Amino acid sequence: MSDSSFTPIPLFYAARNIGRSPLRLVLTASGAALVVFLVVGAMASVRALDAGVRASGTLGNVMIVGAGSEESVERSEIPASAPGVLAASIKGIRTTAGAVYISPELHTPLPLYREGDPAPEGSARSLALVRGVEPAAFLVHPQARLAAGRIPEVGADEVAVGRSLAATLRIADGDVERNGDRPRVLIDEHPHTVTGIIDAPGVAIDGEAWMPITDLLVLTKRQTISAAIVSLDGAELGDVEAFAARRSDLEVAAIDERAYYEQLAQFFRPVRLLIALSAFVVSVGAMFGGLNALDASFASRSREIAMLQVLGFSRTAVIGSLMQESVLAVATGALPAVLLARLVLDGVGVRFSMGIFSLSVDATCVASGLGAGLMLGLVGCLPPAIRCLRSSIPVALKADLV
Repeated sequence: MSDSSFTPIPLFYAARNIGRSPLRLVLTASGAALVVFLVVGAMASVRALDAGVRASGTLGNVMIVGAGSEESVERSEIPASAPGVLAASIKGIRTTAGAVYISPELHTPLPLYREGDPAPEGSARSLALVRGVEPAAFLVHPQARLAAGRIPEVGADEVAVGRSLAATLRIADGDVERNGDRPRVLIDEHPHTVTGIIDAPGVAIDGEAWMPITDLLVLTKRQTISAAIVSLDGAELGDVEAFAARRSDLEVAAIDERAYYEQLAQFFRPVRLLIALSAFVVSVGAMFGGLNALDASFASRSREIAMLQVLGFSRTAVIGSLMQESVLAVATGALPAVLLARLVLDGVGVRFSMGIFSLSVDATCVASGLGAGLMLGLVGCLPPAIRCLRSSIPVALKADLV
């Protein structure tokens, strides 16, 4: 029968064949499962980092940072008097019931781990972004709210932690709400009591620790702060930029907060590419393991494939059936891998240099993983299938079964 008269081979034929060699099925499914799991994990990590950084800025907020430190607030230094001078110099700053929306802040990465846990011995993975703040920080950062406990008190060696950081420290809401015996953490080897949990889903604050700015100044032995965050209501960015230009004695610069985090997202692009590349390299290795199993499976069935052509099925129909068989074999590993990734990775905190972001295995991540599995099943079976069909039917019929 010519290829022009295409009669497909029934799907149950491919479904029955995947169980003929359990060992090869396990090898193929295992390789596919690893590929899908890695793709889902890499996609979730990349999306969490990108979305978390971009969502951290607030519309209408302006950051006052040290001149020359517009790309990193952690390296910025401005006089502690700058927020007060700014409030007295610019009209149009947002206020509510007399509260001015200006937040002096000190940002610094410090070793932080739970008291009683083994010391991480200087590992960079133990660093957390500690932010020294005043109560006005909750005004200019509406993404953050106190979900449990209370705000740390000045001079009491107290700290509040974001929910993602709290999860890595094994601290629950109930732990910070009891009157005594609250959990304690070591910040730069100094013990602090955790009095509250800050809920800021999807933004960098969720992985930070907040403490009174005066306490952090003492802890870090600094006299300057990192930045002042101001929310505008009537004033514009140009007004704050003009203020920064006039007050050359302060040596400050003004930058839109959303623009700062957009720029920071661009800075982390190589990190996202590295995550994707690492997942790709490992996936290729797992993919070749699965392809070897498919190649061995198809090569041992040359006589069977030739017999299908003798029965009238075209080469196109045979390739279609082999592709169905390959996709079904891959699906036996891909679908459980997606479910496992959902159970294991969803909500897991991943530490980056600027904080901790919670992974979210959403529909995009699932679709990416299943798409990678489908491509593995479709593309991976073509080389061995074509190789099996190269032999003429008489030669294939005389081949010994392997």
